[in-house]
Amino acid sequence: MKKIINVENLIKRYKKAENNAVDDISFYVEEGALFSLLGPNGAGKTTTLSILTTTLAKTSGKVTIVGFDLDKNAHDIRRNIGVIFQNPSLDLNLTAEENVRIHVILYGIYPFRPTFQLMPEKYKRKVQELSSILGIEKEIFKPIKTFSGGMKRKLEIVRSLTHEPKVLFLDEPTTGLDPLSRKNLWEYLMDVKKKQKTTIFLTTHYLDEAEEADYICIVNRGKIISRGTPREIKQNLIDEYIMIDAKDREKLTKELSRREIVFSLKGPFKIDLKNRTVHEVVREIETPLTRVSTHTPSLEEAYLEIISQSDSSS
Repeated sequence: MKKIINVENLIKRYKKAENNAVDDISFYVEEGALFSLLGPNGAGKTTTLSILTTTLAKTSGKVTIVGFDLDKNAHDIRRNIGVIFQNPSLDLNLTAEENVRIHVILYGIYPFRPTFQLMPEKYKRKVQELSSILGIEKEIFKPIKTFSGGMKRKLEIVRSLTHEPKVLFLDEPTTGLDPLSRKNLWEYLMDVKKKQKTTIFLTTHYLDEAEEADYICIVNRGKIISRGTPREIKQNLIDEYIMIDAKDREKLTKELSRREIVFSLKGPFKIDLKNRTVHEVVREIETPLTRVSTHTPSLEEAYLEIISQSDSSS
């Protein structure tokens, strides 16, 4: 697969800072992938995203996006990306649609037109489609100052998607959205990813969103401390296990010991699967069971363990 984002030895140090905010990190993102950058507050996520979206200068390192060098072709990069920042960046003196129109004009996607009706049909269809998906089609021509915080967030999403970017940078994109809007947005993003091979670069506090990522990097204190698919990250840290129980716990205890099946607790009994299936373990046990339940580790559990290990070793 083609590398649409390539980051080599990226460093960012702010003036008077004792440590690097981004400390020599390298990674790449393939075209059409959903890539998630995770980490606690102050880990370097937003700094990294700001550099990649050309809004913050790096200290050193090499970055290419959509084949363009960050140092030489920042304008070309901006034409090919969409960005939803964590903090709002709307002009409160304009209507919602005017915010979108000024955005695409400044990015050189469309020439200036003084009214919505004079804009190209493709632009008008896209604005109406996106505002409908996010539930603000009735407010799209109203002044921003009448919008709630959640509606402003929805408008920023509309604005970032209007020019059909090749790479979409999302910094906590669903913060402030109601559950239905959040669901509709992700359904739309996954559809765009599939049909248009749009690459999505995500930072989020909602780890269920990161569960859907093709690849994850976890950062802490400016460094990458873990990387891989969600499945790999979970498997490398936390074992799957089953909980079983029986009416005759004494008999079950003796049988597990006799069969050398390692368990913990006195009932219900916890048994690590250790690369075995639930069926394989249960089939060995002759004692009638009253309970069999599987525990599959979540990304949140793995994430918390990784961050804890990183903090304790630093």
